Amino acid sequence: MRTHIKFGTILGIEIGIHYSWLIIAVLITLSLGGYFGQSHPEWGDGVIWAMAVGSAVMFFAAIVIHEMSHALVARAYDIPVKSITLFALGGVAQIEKDAETAKTEFWIGIVGPITSAVIGGLCLAAAYLLGWTFGADTSTPLMAVFVWLGYINIALAVFNMVPGFPMDGGRVMRAAIWAVVKDRERATKAASLIGQTIAFGFIIFGIIAFFRGSGIGGLWIAFIGWFLLTSARASYAQSEMTQAFAGLKVRDLMTTECARVDPRTNLQSLVDDNILKAGNRCFLVEENGELLGLVTPADVRSVERTMWPMKTVDDVMRPFEGLHTAAPEATIVEVLETMGRADVNQLPVLEGGRLVGMISRDRILNYLVARKELDM
Repeated sequence: MRTHIKFGTILGIEIGIHYSWLIIAVLITLSLGGYFGQSHPEWGDGVIWAMAVGSAVMFFAAIVIHEMSHALVARAYDIPVKSITLFALGGVAQIEKDAETAKTEFWIGIVGPITSAVIGGLCLAAAYLLGWTFGADTSTPLMAVFVWLGYINIALAVFNMVPGFPMDGGRVMRAAIWAVVKDRERATKAASLIGQTIAFGFIIFGIIAFFRGSGIGGLWIAFIGWFLLTSARASYAQSEMTQAFAGLKVRDLMTTECARVDPRTNLQSLVDDNILKAGNRCFLVEENGELLGLVTPADVRSVERTMWPMKTVDDVMRPFEGLHTAAPEATIVEVLETMGRADVNQLPVLEGGRLVGMISRDRILNYLVARKELDM
């Protein structure tokens, strides 16, 4: 999930939002305004809308805490976490690699619902201290806010335990299957298939509910089902890809023939003579036998086309010392994870500090295509 607006960092983890979050934030605030206004119109519009905005802000803060719990447990098991992104259906922690054991997967998955349940319990406890009793109406604005936050966070904990991978409950289920079958990929496939079944159930239930008069609520359930279905299918495809790359090393797919260009080459010549005619997508920048950096079409694209004749490769290349690299004995899965984190399409391959080749997404994709053509 790509972050569009960044808020800052907490404990070194970037916090941001996807554009879709803005829509749901407005809808939740409006919904809360209507809910509190209908329950207690005597409190006045000013108080009611202050409650609505405050409740929405605290609810989204609770989601960040929920995702932060996943991130902190992942970090405790030496799994890097890049960011947390809020979007239309909640939040997601960008955990950058899979757990190594079923136990780790279980704790990463279960801690989120536990955190939400604890937050919900604390909010209800705060309402109780203000005089609220279970089942009774709320008598003050603050009490009403705490009760709503208590119920919604407990509901969030329960919903997240639905065993629809890759939801938290699905991750817990994958951990359980993994512990039994002793195979992460088999467990992932099984959890993904169960997740797809549950997703179809959400979609069908939501559509039926919509036509029975539930309105936007039914469509929302169907949308959640669609999102779960897409995510579960992606997880299944990733599991199949991991199996296809089993035992495959960078050395097996890298190319040792790397196109080289002079840093003084202007960008127009690079495009006309090398990218378009030769079909190369990645170039090592070399001068007098010394490697200076790397340049790709993406780097050229960062310069306005009218400026290509005036700009040189040296102006846009990425210095070699700052590049992400791969080792010949690294696995293809590890390389794809590195490419994903760095948002690059190729990596120089170094052995003993010496360049021995390049590995690119194109080479990896061609390998998959060849396997498919051979029905492997």
